[in-house]
Amino acid sequence: MLELRDARPSDETDFRHLWQGFCDGYGLTLPEEVTAFTWARLMDPGNALTARLAVLDGVPQGFAIHQHHPSTWVLGDDGYLEDLFVAEAARGKGLGRALIEDLIAIGRRNGWRRLYWLTEIENQTARRLYDQYCENDGHIRYRMTL
Repeated sequence: MLELRDARPSDETDFRHLWQGFCDGYGLTLPEEVTAFTWARLMDPGNALTARLAVLDGVPQGFAIHQHHPSTWVLGDDGYLEDLFVAEAARGKGLGRALIEDLIAIGRRNGWRRLYWLTEIENQTARRLYDQYCENDGHIRYRMTL
């Protein structure tokens, strides 16, 4: 049975396991203080970041970290799917799709005008899923460390 819900403080251990899998998939090593800070922000109701979990048979198996923000391009807010991850053992069961559909429903319910996300150009697995929702918009990301 699949449940989609907000992450709760009691999910920290499971989230950290999933987060490590996400980081490993990108070959990232983040300092512990970054992970702790991310978790603290996800649990802070006053923070814009939110984590939705895909819980399969009682065990968190994926997450969608998102936020919404004002936009100069539409009459309303945009939703941004910052990070999407499904544990390797749970892939192919529709959890990624379910998490995206969940965000679409949240966005519609909250009046967001658009939902957007990024992925690496070489991530063919993710792009096969994303291409079923919309075409990429041709933008290239530039990110400067400050």
